[in-house]
Amino acid sequence: MRSSHSLDRLQVAFDDDHSVANAGLILSATLLEHLGLEQLFDEHVDLGNRDGHFLPGRKAMTIVQAMVAGADSIDDCGVLRAGETERVLSHKVMAPSTLGTFLRAFSFGHVRQIDKIAEEALGRAWAAGTGPGEDPLVIDVDSTICPLHGYHKQGASYGYTKVLGHHPLLATRAGTGEVLHVRHRKGSANTARGAPRFLKETFGRVRRAGAAGEITLRADSGFCSKQVIAACRTASVHFSITVRQTTKVRAAIAEIDESSWVGIDYTPGEIAEVAETTYKGDRLIVRRVRDRSAQGQLFHTWCYHGFVTDLAGEATELDRFHRAHAQVELAIRELKENALAHLPSGSFSANAAWVVFATLAHNLICWVASIGLETQGPVCQATMRRRHFAVPGRITRSAQRDTLHLPTRWPWRAEFLAALAGLRSVRLVT
Repeated sequence: MRSSHSLDRLQVAFDDDHSVANAGLILSATLLEHLGLEQLFDEHVDLGNRDGHFLPGRKAMTIVQAMVAGADSIDDCGVLRAGETERVLSHKVMAPSTLGTFLRAFSFGHVRQIDKIAEEALGRAWAAGTGPGEDPLVIDVDSTICPLHGYHKQGASYGYTKVLGHHPLLATRAGTGEVLHVRHRKGSANTARGAPRFLKETFGRVRRAGAAGEITLRADSGFCSKQVIAACRTASVHFSITVRQTTKVRAAIAEIDESSWVGIDYTPGEIAEVAETTYKGDRLIVRRVRDRSAQGQLFHTWCYHGFVTDLAGEATELDRFHRAHAQVELAIRELKENALAHLPSGSFSANAAWVVFATLAHNLICWVASIGLETQGPVCQATMRRRHFAVPGRITRSAQRDTLHLPTRWPWRAEFLAALAGLRSVRLVT
């Protein structure tokens, strides 16, 4: 006998004009409003007659807010038009077709305009309490492949990974996962292509944004070049960069006395030791690892990993510090699982603009967590969406006052209300 509560008996109708699909976007919308980002876009983005020069701020904010909600394509931005979702935002929501026209109007110079806005947004957020201030700042730089499908997309080509796609550069902040700078490149670009200039821009923008303390760059072997090291020294930035296992590097490692190796804690089943020498006038810290597990190496040989640095301190501590560079992959994963899962346009410049918008949305979630929720360290953005942004709601009006009704017994009610109060207290410092 079928239950009277069978789901087959439940009628479904899309007819609620007052529902809000992602009511938690009021958190990110509040922060956007208090940071004045829509006005920044209206003031600094000028597409001329390429897009009718009509209020770029509301178009940019629609894209960013849709990305916060989880959009990874232009069509997904239509989620903000559902019910009365627009009323929890600080801007008018634009149609996906309008956003597509907007993105295709971008040229390289226009992408640089929104790059400048991203820098200003970083400075305003840091002034609101999320910045490093006088504390040390560690910058992790890396590149990633954004896979594409089809040869009709400009700049799509095969690189060293043999994957068709684009190959952007990213600089992230260690400890928080914020994207400090991004540069979109075609798929065939070498890892280090444009890296010295990119790093000079990154160092300059974090200084202008308010980083007054010591800065250190961490990078893998793809960025090991005299030009990158020179850029660091010119900007008075410390560096910790993996070296390639060239003949000269292997020769320097071979000269290390056996008594110099010091054991360190490492992966269970492996033994690891650290020692140091010099290479071209810089400290060369070397870690060697040997697999001793039951299904490890047939012959117990050492695998070597070295990096050059100008940092002071014990070799074992510097090795632990350098290994933390791997956290850059967390920020890259967050981006590629969300807004960068799909580059939507056939135009290279449109995709370059999309990438900058994606980093803005990524940072916005980080700032909501650090300012509103007082979260220390990187946040899982999928968790943020599930607990705070994707909460459904309904708007009612009584006594000339609007009320956003959210579900009773929401497990994260207290955190949500505390975050909203904290974000409403943010004041723009100009």
